[in-house]
Amino acid sequence: MHHALFFHGQTLHLLPSGALHWPARKTLTVSDLHLGKSERLARRGGALLPPYETQATLEKLDRDLDVTGAEAVICLGDSFDDLSAADSLDDGARLWLARLMAGRDWTWITGNHDPGPIDIGGSHRAALALAPFTFRHIADPQHVAEISGHYHPKARLAGRARPCFLADAARLILPAYGVYTGGLRAEDPALAAVMARDALAFLTGSRVLAIPMPR
Repeated sequence: MHHALFFHGQTLHLLPSGALHWPARKTLTVSDLHLGKSERLARRGGALLPPYETQATLEKLDRDLDVTGAEAVICLGDSFDDLSAADSLDDGARLWLARLMAGRDWTWITGNHDPGPIDIGGSHRAALALAPFTFRHIADPQHVAEISGHYHPKARLAGRARPCFLADAARLILPAYGVYTGGLRAEDPALAAVMARDALAFLTGSRVLAIPMPR
């Protein structure tokens, strides 16, 4: 139930989970996993959340990798809720992540929550150029053919807010992939500033639904 988006000469599959599959390059892209969020909130004296988001997010990623057969993975930043959360992953989560990474070309893009490399394998980059696209954490209005994350966009349909992809002729913004992440309304000025007026929102869920980006 994905949506096939023709973007800068390439067919990209927007998956209901919020992942992006590029079949021609056998590449899966996800953004804003925020692994370890419950641990980080507890450490800083915030709300106590059930500590299951890392497992649930890895389960979702495991399914998408199995369904797509992706041989490469790009994580678009904020993969961990902070650098201490990355260090605090339990052995089970580390082993699970190592299994997912094994045999795959895995790239961690640095984000504002995880601004440095982590000792967990893969390659670490500020941005990744993979023609015709540039993958980065935060959209840059000066660039085109850009794929990014950061904003956790959401849009409302029939009274329900759903995480969504945002796309215009220049850029594609992915929803947050982590199960404990919040969201930013698509009509927020921060998103209106980087997306063209004819941008579309692709709502995730049981299937991907395309609507005009709310303004």
